[in-house]
Amino acid sequence: MKYFILLAIIALSPTCILAQEANSQIKFQTESIDYGSIEKGSTGLRVFIFENTGDAPLIITNVKSSCGCTIPKKPEAPVAPGEKGEIQVNYDTNRLGVFRKTITVSTNDPNSPIIALKIGGTVLAKE
Repeated sequence: MKYFILLAIIALSPTCILAQEANSQIKFQTESIDYGSIEKGSTGLRVFIFENTGDAPLIITNVKSSCGCTIPKKPEAPVAPGEKGEIQVNYDTNRLGVFRKTITVSTNDPNSPIIALKIGGTVLAKE
């Protein structure tokens, strides 16, 4: 009986090793963008670049901003392993003054299911 159990364990061992789950993994080039001092009405579009460093497709399930003055846009298709993607962020530069906003990104990466991206800067009146 012991021989049978030992044989079963040995036979099933490769199956257990091969059954490891594939995961996506997101890695951003930067998690914050400083607009610096920009003029009122100038372009507020900035891009966060990321890479899927995992071995399964990465899905960005949702992106949302901390207010209506910042509009984020996520990729619609999954990002394949080794590929890059981007999240566009468009801040309304018709609002004068200092701003600091957070964009919350939800993913299928089990290690980073929620990531907080930051933008900030100062909008100055046109001269």
